[in-house]
Amino acid sequence: MSNMFLNILLLFQTVSSNLEETAEPVMKSKSLFEVIFETGPLGWITIALLLILFLTALYIFFERNTSIRRAAEVDDNFMSNIRNSVMSNDLKGARNLCASTDSPVSRMIEKGIMRIGKPMKDIQAAIENVGNLEIYKLEKNLSTLATIAGAAPMIGFLGTVTGMILAFFELSKDQNVPPEMLAGGIYQALITTAVGLLVGIFAYVGYNYLVAKVQKAVHQMEAASIDFVDLLQEPVEQSGMFSNRA
Repeated sequence: MSNMFLNILLLFQTVSSNLEETAEPVMKSKSLFEVIFETGPLGWITIALLLILFLTALYIFFERNTSIRRAAEVDDNFMSNIRNSVMSNDLKGARNLCASTDSPVSRMIEKGIMRIGKPMKDIQAAIENVGNLEIYKLEKNLSTLATIAGAAPMIGFLGTVTGMILAFFELSKDQNVPPEMLAGGIYQALITTAVGLLVGIFAYVGYNYLVAKVQKAVHQMEAASIDFVDLLQEPVEQSGMFSNRA
């Protein structure tokens, strides 16, 4: 019985030694920069273009996010103070309050105050025009971010196609092409696709996030304009300043 176990142990030792002798050496792992370097000139150009798009998308996202957040910051007591000033016929004080507040809402209300005494249609039109201009400012460069979201994956796929063309071209020249000769084209095909998708995903998510914040700011502007119009439509007996409205 012990001889049988000894024979099995010797068999395992023999097999393991044979495997060690015939095993291929483990390939050394490559860094990301080494892989990108092996993509070749077309791969470098594609990745450089995608990097430029990524930096552009990054700048637009943080710049717009900061601007939209500041635009949406309005004091909760702003409309209450405007109401008190208007109802006390202190239009100059109301305008000064609007001028000292840097927000789309304050600029809309300031334009409405400047039109007090004119027909209600004119007041509403003036507020709406200012609101449209403010929305245009909030949406600045968002279309560029949306374009990057769609263009980056397409540029990555273009790099994939050119990489595969390069690989098959090398293969057509010699049927016994070593794997390292095809590595450049294959690396280009994989790396450009991955980078293009990453840039596109970031731009797409960033675009939708900013659009949601713009919509929130727009709703805030609409609510403030409605409150101001309601204030002007209160019974005229409280003040004679609205006697000319129509």
